[in-house]
Amino acid sequence: MAAPDPSLSAAIAVTRFGLGARPGEIAEAAHDPKGWLKAQIRAEGADQPVEASPETAAQRIAELRQFQQQRRAFKQAAADKAPQAEPARDPVKMAQKLLRQDTAQDFLARARLGATTAAGFRERWTLFWANHFTVAAKNLQCALVVGPYENEAIRPHVFGRFEALLTAVETHPGMLLYLDQAQSIGPDSRFAELVKARAARFGARGPAAGRKLGLNENLARETMELHTVSVNGGYTQADVTEFARALTGLSIGGFRGPAGQVGETVFREPAHEPGVRTIMGVRYPQTGEAQPMAILADLARKPQTARFICTKLARHFVADTPPPALVDRLQGVWMASGGDLAKVAEALIEAPEAWAPPEEKFKTPYDFVISSFRAAGAEPQDIRQVATILTALGQKPFDPGSPKGFPDDTASWSAPDAIVKRMAFAQAFAPRAVQGRDPSALAEQALGARLTPATATAIARAESRPEGFALLLMSPEFQRR
Repeated sequence: MAAPDPSLSAAIAVTRFGLGARPGEIAEAAHDPKGWLKAQIRAEGADQPVEASPETAAQRIAELRQFQQQRRAFKQAAADKAPQAEPARDPVKMAQKLLRQDTAQDFLARARLGATTAAGFRERWTLFWANHFTVAAKNLQCALVVGPYENEAIRPHVFGRFEALLTAVETHPGMLLYLDQAQSIGPDSRFAELVKARAARFGARGPAAGRKLGLNENLARETMELHTVSVNGGYTQADVTEFARALTGLSIGGFRGPAGQVGETVFREPAHEPGVRTIMGVRYPQTGEAQPMAILADLARKPQTARFICTKLARHFVADTPPPALVDRLQGVWMASGGDLAKVAEALIEAPEAWAPPEEKFKTPYDFVISSFRAAGAEPQDIRQVATILTALGQKPFDPGSPKGFPDDTASWSAPDAIVKRMAFAQAFAPRAVQGRDPSALAEQALGARLTPATATAIARAESRPEGFALLLMSPEFQRR
């Protein structure tokens, strides 16, 4: 496979591996495109959005639960006709405020990082893992912790070993809430037996009344199906159930426990289903919290996991139909390195398939919007500048709608109606973005050697500078990477 010329390599490095070119960025990468990308790999992981809310996931969970307790106490007092002051802040109104401000601030901070970072590959690599390990804003609690979850569980680990990333993700309060693990109780655990005994003693009005107990398999299933070995990875429903039993006890600290654990991940031994578990032919002795951790470690090391994720990486960075040779190469590096994601990233950068024209990946709405800001050398100043168009295009901020995450293929994003909406965004964005600059020069900066003569001519002949910039954003080479 012939290597592209140096100028084209620089353009590919910035626009395919990264999030789109800011003015001057392709020139920066031109001296050594591969070296420029590799320099973005670092042991400490990804950049943190500096303007995100400083609150941790645990702090947000604790604050929300505190307001909920206050509201329940007030309602109970009202029902009992006992004098009690209304909480200073209504929990419902407070939750709405958090959703409007904190969650919006989290997403805007992430978008601003994407629009301004000098390490576009590092951020794209991070966004791949955030989508792979989706936590969506399916309800109030999840919406509040999506941003902190990404910053705490994913960003620090994206260039470490996959096992560490997997463990951080599956045990984070955000994932435990999203996949309902916090409510999973071992049917034969000490806690379940205690609740049953209380129910038998006190009846329907006793302390166990209304308490829903049971095994929840969501985290076990999605960990295997979506996060590790894949639906074709060779596991059975019995394996899912056994894994779910092993995961019981993983929960989130509440107000009845130590104050420092409120909102944090905890392991409640009394809620853990006792017994030896056998999963995909491997026997795991009863070791309490160490049992699910051992299972996660083994899932992380399985060749099925390497195959599944390396296929997704090749699909994300190169083509909807990943080149088999590239998948094989990435999987080989993964297995030989023990899942060292930095080495896998380096192997992707070195792969000749990743540099081959033509551009086969159609930009997702988020890619399109962020790369538009980058082409203008600008950044969003308000959440509405990104959230409105992303929602209209089907990529609502922090809300893919399912644990699968957002799709990563052309067909999902290239419907005629979506193209019309992209055009409307480009036309509205262009007048503010151009600010009197020459759109032809901006096109050269944004696409480099990928700019075709036809697109360059169309931009040069545009009736106005904003129209020329809008033509750039809607050009086939800008819509693809």
